[in-house]
Amino acid sequence: MGGDVVADLSHSGLIAVTGADAMAFLQGQLINDIREVSEQHSQLGGACSQKGRLLASFRIIKRADTYYLMLARELLEPLIKRLRLYVLRAKAQLDDVSDEWVTLGFQGEAAASTARAVLGGLPARVDDARQAADLTVVRLHGTPPPRFLSFGPLEASRTLWEALSGIAIPVGAGAWSLTDISAGVPTIRAETSDVFVPQMVNYQALGGVSFTKGCYTGQEIVARTQYLGKLKRRMYRAHLDTGAAPAPGDELYAPSFPGGQSVGRLVSVESSPDGGYEVLAVIQIESAEGDTIHLGDTAGPVLALQSLPYSVDA
Repeated sequence: MGGDVVADLSHSGLIAVTGADAMAFLQGQLINDIREVSEQHSQLGGACSQKGRLLASFRIIKRADTYYLMLARELLEPLIKRLRLYVLRAKAQLDDVSDEWVTLGFQGEAAASTARAVLGGLPARVDDARQAADLTVVRLHGTPPPRFLSFGPLEASRTLWEALSGIAIPVGAGAWSLTDISAGVPTIRAETSDVFVPQMVNYQALGGVSFTKGCYTGQEIVARTQYLGKLKRRMYRAHLDTGAAPAPGDELYAPSFPGGQSVGRLVSVESSPDGGYEVLAVIQIESAEGDTIHLGDTAGPVLALQSLPYSVDA
């Protein structure tokens, strides 16, 4: 989705992690290297099950001594409950603060120029963060056009919103999700929780997983996939020309695959303003490169594969 847009992202969940041991605790649970997260640098990240599959994906933002995890709201309570099992004696606390902070997304050259005037500058590189006017602003994946996330208290967010909405089109959650799909950034939902190892959703290409940080829950499986195995499935971007709404988790099929077994699943889905649906899908690489991929069964709608804005190592 191109053009200048601004979105209220209050539909997302937000977990605050505080305490003297917050960094050490998160380092032992998340797939990214939390030591690299600062007020000047944000990251994509995730938490895995013992099977090395993503339970949730999120963006991690730091303000002062607090780490904030922004994720699909339906996964917030399950993730807090699971992470609290590992706190034990660590001085770390996890809280749902979804309704205490305001998160905005904005995209486009004019929107960026307006925000730059309001804030006195914007982060230049993907994942860089900047503290300005009581807001934390992060440069997101997906250029061109440039995309940003703003995070902070109500009054400062209102000032930025009023400036942006004068130059950019205010859009809802679905339209903003389209910008994530265009950028090739997946969102794990309830239907796809505990289904994909991080490499299947291209997290190695997005800086969302570290292979050098040491142990964390599920690390052995993730590392084995990286170093000892050959990745057989990865995430693709595609268009689906269908009238029936698909959903995350829906299965995909290829005529040449034996036994009628699934060759993949949808990850992210949003209706396209041009008709049909834009999707991110994890697909068996061999099938994606040598066959047609269908939704539902081998007679279902065909996925028209599109390019991603980044390269993925096989």
